[in-house]
Amino acid sequence: MNEILQELIAMVGRHARGRRTKTAIPRVTIGRSEIPTPPLPELCQPTTLFVLQGTKTVLIGDRTLAYGGGSYFVYAVETPATSQLIEASIARPYTAIAFAIDTELIAGLLIDHGAAFNGDSFVTSRVDDELLDAWRRMLRLLDKPAEIPVLAPLLEREIAFRLLQGPQGEKLRQLARADGRLSQIRRATAWIRAHYNEPIDVTQLAELSHMSNAAFHRHFKAATAMSPIQYQKQLRLLEARHLLIAKPGNAAQVAFTVGYESASQFSREYARQFGLPPARDAARLLAKGEALTLEID
Repeated sequence: MNEILQELIAMVGRHARGRRTKTAIPRVTIGRSEIPTPPLPELCQPTTLFVLQGTKTVLIGDRTLAYGGGSYFVYAVETPATSQLIEASIARPYTAIAFAIDTELIAGLLIDHGAAFNGDSFVTSRVDDELLDAWRRMLRLLDKPAEIPVLAPLLEREIAFRLLQGPQGEKLRQLARADGRLSQIRRATAWIRAHYNEPIDVTQLAELSHMSNAAFHRHFKAATAMSPIQYQKQLRLLEARHLLIAKPGNAAQVAFTVGYESASQFSREYARQFGLPPARDAARLLAKGEALTLEID
């Protein structure tokens, strides 16, 4: 396993262009950093993140994911999170591969194969030799771009199959099935994202998800590690931060734009989330030239 990991680390090092690089292989992004980072807010998309080297933590609601080299996690639902690179250096850069989930591909695999295991939704898993080897063959295509259109779809299918058979396969199964609980919860999270600045009616969200109120609360918490109200608040604060960076100005106006009725409450919750009041945080980010991201690292 170590030999394959080292080859993958070297391939990412050759092709990475900055902290995040979208590759020529569909749905595959590589990440590399030679320095640790402060906590960075983001909106995690349905993705598998595989850390090859370095250490990363991701705070989602009241749960913390801890990645070491050779571990991965399936993000099945779009979820606000705060990530931080803990170990990264010139000698041992943080290195990772992100694989965006194709739910139609997963659904097709489920016709012939079922998911093998079930487990905690917020625990990273160790990669096995078969999955690692499939990733090695996939990334080798970066050195042979003419082969990508033919071979990448085959390798993507193999990787998806091995993820489905692994310890996080149950999440993929639930995501791909129209009647799966994660698929149902995604309907609610999509509504909240589209209407983040409007009041939430939890009963309406439960009906949209085809669940009772009690079941909806339980499954929403299991999928996102937060309540619907907390989920909405995280989205509002992320959007507020983007607005303050894009158009510096009146923080109170931004508060009302993202759905807050009280500017003072907005300022308190913003400072609790990002460490500084809105105007000072925006000024700090603008002075450092830091870009905000809504994607997986």
